[in-house]
Amino acid sequence: MPNTNLHNYLLGQWTPHDGDGFPQYDAVTGELIATCGSEGLDYAAIMDYARRVGGPNLRKMTFRERGQMLKKLALHLHSIRKKYYPLSYRTGATKGDSWIDIDGGIGTLFAYASLRRQFPDKPFHIDGEAVGLSKEGTFIGHHIMVPKHGVAVHINAFNFPIWGMLEKLSVNLLAGVPAVVKPSEITSFLTEAMVRDIITSGILPEGAVQLVCGKGHGILDSLGEQDTVTFTGSASTGRKLKALPNIIENAVTFNMEADSLNAAILGEEAVPGSPTFDLFIKEVRREMTVKCGQKCTAIRRIIVPENLVEDVQLALSQQLQKTTIGNPTVEGVRMGALVSKKQLETLRQRIQELAGETNIVYGQTDSFEVMGADQDKGAFCSPILLLNDDPFNKQGAHNIEAFGPVSTLMP
Repeated sequence: MPNTNLHNYLLGQWTPHDGDGFPQYDAVTGELIATCGSEGLDYAAIMDYARRVGGPNLRKMTFRERGQMLKKLALHLHSIRKKYYPLSYRTGATKGDSWIDIDGGIGTLFAYASLRRQFPDKPFHIDGEAVGLSKEGTFIGHHIMVPKHGVAVHINAFNFPIWGMLEKLSVNLLAGVPAVVKPSEITSFLTEAMVRDIITSGILPEGAVQLVCGKGHGILDSLGEQDTVTFTGSASTGRKLKALPNIIENAVTFNMEADSLNAAILGEEAVPGSPTFDLFIKEVRREMTVKCGQKCTAIRRIIVPENLVEDVQLALSQQLQKTTIGNPTVEGVRMGALVSKKQLETLRQRIQELAGETNIVYGQTDSFEVMGADQDKGAFCSPILLLNDDPFNKQGAHNIEAFGPVSTLMP
């Protein structure tokens, strides 16, 4: 993919961004990939177009017709899915990481398409039975579900530029609601590539999907009571957006999926040499290293019986030692890079904060072997295992998330 000016897809057409834009860099080589931007966009007009054009086009279809539409789109994307892998590698993702994002996202389309069988071949859905509320039957209650007459705004994270978009689109398109997709400006070059193919396919009706590749400042300012926001990202950013005056005043539906400090807990009977112990080590290692640890579901706290801390530390360190770091296109590389140099800088700050009260017992932040790439040019990080020997009093690991291949072992 040559250096380019990414386009936004708005009001039924592709439009280049204004100004210098936000630079997007190859996570492995540091090369400039593209620039994206959203300065000067008229979000009120964008939302109006979705409600005025996209909404009616989707609502005239039945649930089953929309489900068939999703299936057709999933089949189309599945047939061309391999073209997205080279771009995905540039986000620092390995082939396995890319499979989760690309094939996993398309699989979600298939899954939601199959739900059409649970709905009638009508543009509305009757929920349950009628309830008599008067003796003579002159007053009854019955729930009838119809699509909202609004727009869904999807604010997605940088770690899954394909899956993050498709899992949310699956829901809204099946429900008959148009969407404005706002992927992370760090990796929107991959999202844009797929949206181009979606639009070119002609499978979706006009106005069903729009795309904002830049930062999207002000994108929520013109939303009303029929609209929905689905946010994936940091909890602090999500809380700020959820507290915007018009979101509160108009009771805009706001769904937030934010970062978390997930734990894996080892039972006392799972001693070294047992299948459960081996599975535990395998899963912790996998969750630490898949997507270079940049997953909302990654294991950040490893909680084990006090008498097994040393055994877990040794076994996990031995497994992490087998994780080859480097260029995702090189055979044998098991973990790629973080998504950007800025993310690497933030991760190192978080590791320093955690290391203020814990010890790093495996890995290092600066000098380690990288296969097929220049460590200084890419956003590479070694898996880092910390040991917190007093987790009831040393609280950092319970409050600070290092969003990368980092986890803390504690009794």
